[in-house]
Amino acid sequence: MSSEQSAPGASPRAPRPGTQKSSGAVTKKGERAAKEKPATVLPPVGEEEPKSPEEYQCSGVLETDFAELCTRWGYTDFPKVVNRPRPHPPFVPSASMSEKATLDDPRLSGSCSLNSLESKYVFFRPTIQVELEQEDSKSVKEIYIRGWKVEERILGIFSKCLPPLTQLQAINLWKVGLTDKTLTTFVELLPLCSSTLRIAHLSLRNNNIDDRGAQLLGQALSTLHSCNRTLVSLNLGFNHIGDEGAGYIADGLRLNRSLLWLSLAHNRIQDKGALKLAEVLRAFELTHTEVVERRRLLLEKGTQERSRSPSSSRHGDSKTDREKSQMVGISNSTLVDKTDKTQTMKTPKGLGKKKEKSWELAKKEEKSGSGQSPTQGTPKKEDATKAGKGKVTIPEQKPSRAKGIKIGSREKRSILLESELVVEATEVVNPLLEPVEHRDGKVFMPGNKVLLHLNLIRNRITEVGLEGFLATVQYQMQFSKAKSASKGPVGLLWLSLAKNCFAPQCPAYAIIQELMLPRDPIKAKLREDEAMAFFP
Repeated sequence: MSSEQSAPGASPRAPRPGTQKSSGAVTKKGERAAKEKPATVLPPVGEEEPKSPEEYQCSGVLETDFAELCTRWGYTDFPKVVNRPRPHPPFVPSASMSEKATLDDPRLSGSCSLNSLESKYVFFRPTIQVELEQEDSKSVKEIYIRGWKVEERILGIFSKCLPPLTQLQAINLWKVGLTDKTLTTFVELLPLCSSTLRIAHLSLRNNNIDDRGAQLLGQALSTLHSCNRTLVSLNLGFNHIGDEGAGYIADGLRLNRSLLWLSLAHNRIQDKGALKLAEVLRAFELTHTEVVERRRLLLEKGTQERSRSPSSSRHGDSKTDREKSQMVGISNSTLVDKTDKTQTMKTPKGLGKKKEKSWELAKKEEKSGSGQSPTQGTPKKEDATKAGKGKVTIPEQKPSRAKGIKIGSREKRSILLESELVVEATEVVNPLLEPVEHRDGKVFMPGNKVLLHLNLIRNRITEVGLEGFLATVQYQMQFSKAKSASKGPVGLLWLSLAKNCFAPQCPAYAIIQELMLPRDPIKAKLREDEAMAFFP
């Protein structure tokens, strides 16, 4: 019993004296090791280190990229990316289905009420609706955001996840509460998307955009040194744009040659803004700054032509020069090129004379109506560069120059040149280099003929503003008749001015309707179908 009672006293938790001393030494060594090397603190299980949104590489799938970026920005509840619902055809139940419905009427009514309640909550939840190309998650072609406020951080996320969407063509922001700051951020986002995408359609309906916002959008359309080349349609309906804002939009249309469709319906535009819009759609006077920029572009263009192909102009001067070069051979032509180059290198004064001549050449081109030089060799270079600008190799420029030689009349050459310019206007030609007209010491451009659709319904335009649009429509009618034999845009095909501050029986409005009737392609097709129905 004594041995059994002593056993609990000799418990293993009471170490021997020697063991206790050694364990104390081990403890001191552990303390020193802990002081020398701090222990690494591991994150709790299930938690990850916060990741930076700048480090994330977008995959091109909007649903995945947007969710990941929102999470990294700290959003716990964010809009979901969903497919845009399409309208379903009307459903006509059959007799058998109606019989089954009457049998299960109580349960059916309960499930329908529950589904309808859930659908209502889902409807009011913020979402990003997308339309896909061939049901591919990487081929988002349209984005629709409606009814919830888009913050600046959301636009920052869009600036990162939208450029990888190579198929994106349309952005619709309807009633998203844009402010001056968020609209500025969005306008800065457009060039970033345009470098990788082709945003062709933009809708900013019902966003309380005022004159300040219209100024930002007008500058996005075009300035003296930049121009949007991808946007085709712009919807600014149901906003607060007044005369000043309409003037900014008109300034953007001066040098823009890509926008085809513009809606300013349900705004606050009066006669002053209407006259501004009507002015840029017919021949308008260039400002002093635009004239100076035009001359600079002409000088720069001439310098690029001479540095790019110094011998091509000499071969294009006359047919006899080309025949002589073929008879003598390539060696003699290269020898002549070398002697010409050495002579120009020896005489530095000639460089100053060339600059003076180029400045005089630019002035002569300003004075001539078609923008061509009165000398023999220069018109051929103008034809070559305006018809095929951007083509570096010389053989591609020769066919266009040959076309100019075959047509003997100067008027026919200008018509051919103008038609070729219009075909590639959105890709090559700066609008300031278009043919101009000189009147009373002033320079006039033909105006914007690319815009086809203009909607100004429900503004505050009176008969004074109508007179401006009447003059525009009459001018474009004359311009289209003069260009009937050539290709290119001819001006407005659809102009809506209804529900403004004038009577529907107004004479100016009646004349506009009469002139625009044969230009409207939809109404022309309807008249053709009616004629076919009466005379099959």
